[in-house]
Amino acid sequence: MKVLITGATGLIGSELVSLLLKNGVHINYLTTSEDKLQHELKYNGFFWNPDSGSIDENCIDGVDTIIHLAGASISKRWTDSYKQEILESRVLSTNVLFTLLKNRPHNIKQFISASAIGIYPDSLEKVYSESDTEVDNSFLGKVVQKWEEAVDQIKRLDIKVTKVRTGIVLSGKGGALVEMAKPVRLGVGSPLGCGRQMQSWIHIQDLTGIYNYILNHELEGVYNAVAPHPVNNAGLMKTIAKVLNKPFFMPNVPKFMLQAVLGEMHQILLSSQNVSARKIIGEGYQFKYLSLEKAIRQELQ
Repeated sequence: MKVLITGATGLIGSELVSLLLKNGVHINYLTTSEDKLQHELKYNGFFWNPDSGSIDENCIDGVDTIIHLAGASISKRWTDSYKQEILESRVLSTNVLFTLLKNRPHNIKQFISASAIGIYPDSLEKVYSESDTEVDNSFLGKVVQKWEEAVDQIKRLDIKVTKVRTGIVLSGKGGALVEMAKPVRLGVGSPLGCGRQMQSWIHIQDLTGIYNYILNHELEGVYNAVAPHPVNNAGLMKTIAKVLNKPFFMPNVPKFMLQAVLGEMHQILLSSQNVSARKIIGEGYQFKYLSLEKAIRQELQ
């Protein structure tokens, strides 16, 4: 099997590449940095520039499946120009792949794309499944909606499309967990906002495991990539403090303070999405990390 991966050198991509190579999968990957191009027996890099629409067409030679992870980080301050980059990095890159697949002969049967649970409306009460179609009326909600619409074009080419709506990824190598642990390590960990907002999390090994499972079982449609037992923000922060053996007694950080420090990006921390993992479990995927404490301990110790 040969797979083309975008975003292969990122936090999730590098973990997924490692897993697939161990399983004997041959990997082509696309990169916007020429100094990241490698050419090995089972791991070959190809250059692309989604902004200009250019791509090395040889990247799809012999490829069965595309796994599309590319997208600018949402964890940088949201200036107007960076918000445009967040959107365009997802939509334009998808459009470049669509154009390539439409215009060049290939053997690709499946297109698996990253997505995000940020599409679901902010709610302290509702539990969301893949069948929910309401979209959150926020910047992130609209980004994910446009991202998924771009991905859905691929269906017109008679290719199976799968969208992986991902929750908060727990990894000690970067991302949300590392940032949330910083104040805790300093002894000033506390709940954010009301602390009741639901945080649907997933250990990075389960996230890559789900991608691998979807690939091997040719699953189609939308799948939530979240662990089965979400927690509220207060519970998440308290568990980080417990694992790091740090005090947890500071008062909640109020919304206005987060807004002052982070700007519009504070929405990521205060938005509540209680998301169900039933569909992927029903397909037979078995989670390695069901316990939040075990997942955090694995990554922070």
